[in-house]
Amino acid sequence: MLYSYTENVFINCPFDGAYLPIFHAIIFTVTDCGYSPRCSMEIEDSSEVRIDKIVKIISECKYGIHDISRTDLDKKTNLPRFNMPLELGMFLGAKRFGDDEQKKKICLILDKEPYRYHRFISDIAGQDIQAHNNEESETIRVVRNWLRSVSGRITIPGGKEILRRYRLFKSALPDICEGLKLTIDEMIFNDYTAVVYEWLRGNRKFLPASKK
Repeated sequence: MLYSYTENVFINCPFDGAYLPIFHAIIFTVTDCGYSPRCSMEIEDSSEVRIDKIVKIISECKYGIHDISRTDLDKKTNLPRFNMPLELGMFLGAKRFGDDEQKKKICLILDKEPYRYHRFISDIAGQDIQAHNNEESETIRVVRNWLRSVSGRITIPGGKEILRRYRLFKSALPDICEGLKLTIDEMIFNDYTAVVYEWLRGNRKFLPASKK
């Protein structure tokens, strides 16, 4: 399902269970808009250094969605998680210092509340930060509107239509998983993205012709 550089969207976000509904909403919206979601969870290769894997994926994506909302202290370490700001910095660095193709990168930065980021990462104040309010419906609206704006594609459906399809998909997901002998809880990134893609391919007409 990997598309070309101009259709790949790097998703940089928390991967814990509490964030999973937002993560799933982002993946569905990106796919429904005709793009390919990418993230560090797509490859499990112990022989490859993790940061090298992330750099490679970032280099293959024109677009990036970066959620910096997870600033809570870890219960075990009493420290915050810095992976998301680090990967955002890598993406912005590729755009600033990369070749002509990398300079075309475009990103969406998400937080859970408007202007909250001023208190912990003020250097990105010049960026257009969007808030999802920890709601799937708002996440879908924000991601859809951003992709429509930056791509110029007139074939991207409206946010309400994507939300309607997402709800249908969520209703169908338990039966889909049962057919695959898979539980929702054990789905990995590659499972979920494949199921989303196949469900959309069978339920709408907006996927690129070359991918049908």
